[in-house]
Amino acid sequence: MKTILAGAVATGALLLAQSALAQTKWDLPAAYPATNFHSVNLQKFADGVKAASGGKLEITLHANGSLFKAPEIKRAVQTAQAPIGEVLMVNLENEDPVFGADGVPFLATSYAAAKKLAAAQRPVVEKKLAAQGIALLYTCPWPPQGIYAKKDLNSAADMAGLKWRAYSPATSRLAELVKAQPITIQAAELSQALATGKVDSFMSSGATGVDSKVWEQLTHFYDTQGWLPKNMVIINKAAWDKLDKAAQNAVAAEGKKAEAACWAESEKLAGGFLETLAKNGMKVQKPSAKFAADLAALGKTMTGDWATKAGADGKAILDAYNK
Repeated sequence: MKTILAGAVATGALLLAQSALAQTKWDLPAAYPATNFHSVNLQKFADGVKAASGGKLEITLHANGSLFKAPEIKRAVQTAQAPIGEVLMVNLENEDPVFGADGVPFLATSYAAAKKLAAAQRPVVEKKLAAQGIALLYTCPWPPQGIYAKKDLNSAADMAGLKWRAYSPATSRLAELVKAQPITIQAAELSQALATGKVDSFMSSGATGVDSKVWEQLTHFYDTQGWLPKNMVIINKAAWDKLDKAAQNAVAAEGKKAEAACWAESEKLAGGFLETLAKNGMKVQKPSAKFAADLAALGKTMTGDWATKAGADGKAILDAYNK
C-alpha cells in the first residue's frame, strides 16, 4: 500500500511539474492607471490570451509605471526584462524620428486621418523594431490633444512663459516655439507636478485630464484637435519564439481584437472625457480663430522640421499618408 501511495504521490508531483513547465507567465508593464481605457483594454487582452491559450500563457498587467517607469519600458522589452510592454510611440522620437510621426502637431487631426497615418507608419516602425529584436503587436490612439491651462489663451503669444509639461520631443519643441518653459513630466507624476506648481499647462487628451483630475489645479481646456498619438504593445522576439504555435496564435488573435476594440473605445470616449472636464468646472472651448491660425502655422513648421529629421523614412510615411 505504501508503495502504491508513494507511486501515486510521485506521479502527481510529476504531473504538477509538467503542468508548471507547460505554463508561461509574462509581465506586461504599462505607464497609465489601471482605470485608464488603455490599461482596461490591456487587461481584457491578457484575459483573452489566457482563455484562448487554455491557460498556457498568463499575462500579468503592471499598470501606472509600477514595474517599469514609462521611459524604461521599451528598453525592458528589448533586453527581455519584460517579454511584453506598452509604450507611447512618440516618446521614442529621439531614438528615431519615425516613432514621432503621429505626434507631429496638426498633421492627422481626426480618427480617420490617424488610422491612415498609422497604416503608413506601421511598416517603417515594424522594420525599426525588428532590427532590435522587437515585434509590434498592436497600436491604439489617445483622443485628440488639446491645451490645458489656468488662464485665457487667445493666441500663441499668450503661451509665453507657461510652465509647460512635455512628454515627447514634439511637445518640448512646441513649447520652445511659443516661448513656454518645457518640463518633462510622465503621466504617473502629472498630478503631483500640477499640485506643487511645477507645471501649470500642458497639451494632452481629455483622458489624461480626467485621469489626473486636472480641474483641481487648472481651469481651461482648449479643444485644438492637435494630434492623436498612439500607444503600441510590443513583444520581445526571443520570448515570442519560445511560445508554442497555439500560444502564438492566441496572442496574435487577441492582439487584433484588442487593437480594434481600443481604437473604437478611444473614439467613443473622446467626447465623454471633455464632458467630464466641463462638469467639474473647467472651461472647455474651441480655440479662437487667431489662436487656431497660430497653432496651424506652428504645425506646418513642425511638420517640415520632422520631415527633414526623418529623411527617406519620413518621406515614405508622408507619401503613403498623403495618397
